[in-house]
Amino acid sequence: MNASAERLPRFSDTDLAAWRDEGAVLIEGFFSEQEIAPCREDMEKLYGVRRPEAGTARNDKLDDAIGVFSRDQFRNFDDLPFDCSPALNLIALHPALIDLARATLGVDAVHLYQAHSWAKFTGEADFDQTFHCDFKNHTLTVPSDDAALRTINVMIYFTEVTDAHGAIHYVPLSDSDALFETERMPFATDEMQAPLRSRERSGAGPAGSIFAYGIDVYHRGTNLTAPAGHRYTLTASYKAAGNEQIGWSAWPHAFWKRWDLIFTHATPEQLACLGVPAPGHAFWTRRTIDRTRERWPTWDATPYLDALREGGLAPDVAHARLGGPSTRRNTHERLP
Repeated sequence: MNASAERLPRFSDTDLAAWRDEGAVLIEGFFSEQEIAPCREDMEKLYGVRRPEAGTARNDKLDDAIGVFSRDQFRNFDDLPFDCSPALNLIALHPALIDLARATLGVDAVHLYQAHSWAKFTGEADFDQTFHCDFKNHTLTVPSDDAALRTINVMIYFTEVTDAHGAIHYVPLSDSDALFETERMPFATDEMQAPLRSRERSGAGPAGSIFAYGIDVYHRGTNLTAPAGHRYTLTASYKAAGNEQIGWSAWPHAFWKRWDLIFTHATPEQLACLGVPAPGHAFWTRRTIDRTRERWPTWDATPYLDALREGGLAPDVAHARLGGPSTRRNTHERLP
């Protein structure tokens, strides 16, 4: 049985319909306070010391511009894994998020291809942006017409996110289609900005909410104007396993970061979302398990060893199981 079938979903058919029809949905109360409180503490550890002393809103826009992109907006931005507790490192791999990704994409196997933490403080930058779509840096092509080949971005709110705290603003697909039919630009042109703004909606929500949206949805960041305000969020992006058109993070590239925190605490299902083969996969042999344990000494290899024992044989590598050459003298060595 699929593990997700044993869990009660934290989303409704109405949420899925909103996602399907409008490309975005805000789900309040997706995470409990008990689940997000440790993540908020992690964010405070990572970014709290960077709060500006003044805490008054900045306005860097010229004339009547809607917004602008600047490096200052991304000053407190980092990719998984994070140098803190397991809480923040595993929230993007929460089983409820995996279930949501499977349901929206309509597939059984999904991969997490991006997870970044983002802290914003009033006065640190002018966070107002122009309207854009995220497929600009998630694919070299464009969003697919096939739901299974699309993506889902999920922004998790660790703090209350009001409009004064820089809530994301977005334009539902039905509205952007009414304005521009099938036209979809990574960055909306100057002529498109005002019509989009006339249709924008706020993604404001209380702590524990998630805002899920697609990479073809026009949206923009908004400025923090609350005195001494801050916003702590994490964005997790999922795609169908094997969808090579979509990408962001090559997880092994960040080999120097705290992957031990994830390998120590993640379940096989969560690791599979990072591209680690599930127990029973042809990749796993006694040797690959031993070598993985050498690399990550605190990794619990029990489910992977159990799957091998259930099979009764310990072939050398996936190549051997598929009939390829073996580097072992005996590719049918029995497990102890």
